[in-house]
Amino acid sequence: MSASGAVEAGPLGAAAAPPPAPAQPPATGHLFRPISAEDEEQQPTEIESLCMNCYRNGTTRLLLTKIPFFREIIVSSFSCEHCGWNNTEIQSAGRIQDQGVRYTLTVRGLEDMNREVVKTDSATTRIPELDFEIPAFTQKGALTTVEGLITRAISGLEQDQPTRRASEEAIAERIDEFIVKLKELKQVASPFTLIIDDPSGNSFVENPHAPQKDDSLVITHYSRTLQQDEMLGLQAEGPEEKLEEEDLRNEVLQFNTNCPECNAPAQTNMKLVQIPHFKEVVIMATICEHCGHRTNEVKSGGAVEPLGTKITLHITDPSDMTRDLLKSETCSVEIPELEFELGMAVLGGKFTTLEGLLKDIRELIIEGSVKAHFIMNDPAGNSYLQNMYAPEDDPEMKVEHYERTFDQNEELGLNDMKTEGYEAGLSPQR
Repeated sequence: MSASGAVEAGPLGAAAAPPPAPAQPPATGHLFRPISAEDEEQQPTEIESLCMNCYRNGTTRLLLTKIPFFREIIVSSFSCEHCGWNNTEIQSAGRIQDQGVRYTLTVRGLEDMNREVVKTDSATTRIPELDFEIPAFTQKGALTTVEGLITRAISGLEQDQPTRRASEEAIAERIDEFIVKLKELKQVASPFTLIIDDPSGNSFVENPHAPQKDDSLVITHYSRTLQQDEMLGLQAEGPEEKLEEEDLRNEVLQFNTNCPECNAPAQTNMKLVQIPHFKEVVIMATICEHCGHRTNEVKSGGAVEPLGTKITLHITDPSDMTRDLLKSETCSVEIPELEFELGMAVLGGKFTTLEGLLKDIRELIIEGSVKAHFIMNDPAGNSYLQNMYAPEDDPEMKVEHYERTFDQNEELGLNDMKTEGYEAGLSPQR
């Protein structure tokens, strides 16, 4: 060791100090630091940005912070050194909450005026004693205090008073009187109520006694209404589903099939149709461009009805031939005067007119010159014949609903179908 006390150099690396550890990136949890005036390391990030007032460059400062007993927020502040314009707002760093929140604070003293408040732009502020309200989306979000909210409201009202005094003096005087009342609130001469209602659930009023209960503050969480969801830009399921259902009714659906005659590729069109005074049906039509074969088929849009339906029409006039008719594949047709009966599934399902159906059966009745009875008997209850007098009764037509026989239930496959009490018949699994 030399006189100077310096350490003599030894063999290479023998006394070398270990290299400094590489700097570790800050943990994600430290990205949002609790807000504190004593935290010198908590500094805003400065970004050069365009001033929307003079269109020259100003400075935006971003501060990522955490409100105690609340959540993370982003505070942004813009200032322009050229024109002096400035703006401050806050945004929630999280998502829209599952429920809205309503803070009801009873302000009893000056200490309540210093409570910290986070008010998002979707929050509505009310003071019932003055019948005063700041609607949602009329102000930017703010990190402030109760006193700051009132001061901000006063500034907003005073902003256009010179113009009002020149054009609408009476209105300006009433606003001046109201501003005096707001200023008196800041002195808390008497208690008043402050309500902040935020459907996004991201506003906040400080509880200085946290985590203990605050007797002056009532916090209410609630489910949003459909209108509030739409106001926040959330997707509403109910109207969308209804819109899709309406689109399905108005749209002709197409799908590829094979022609039943030549087996060539063909296209089938399908559409839902609501028959007035009856029910919804599905009409399917297939056209083969190769051989020209055309088919159409009608399916009931509902289930098998509890009762069968028998429709008897007395054909007395040629105009009866224009009645709309739905014959399901389970319906039989009978004309007693001709001793004619058409069994189930012979013609399949058809949505046509009475004339159209008779054209497929017999040429004898087409002109309607022979008075006869036309009977449709459908044990499934899914057939229909137009009532020309609807919604009144048709004097020439009789509709009967009846209990099916055992044989009819057997043909429909209902005898072996058990839909109630089947759980009791199940043996326990081991």
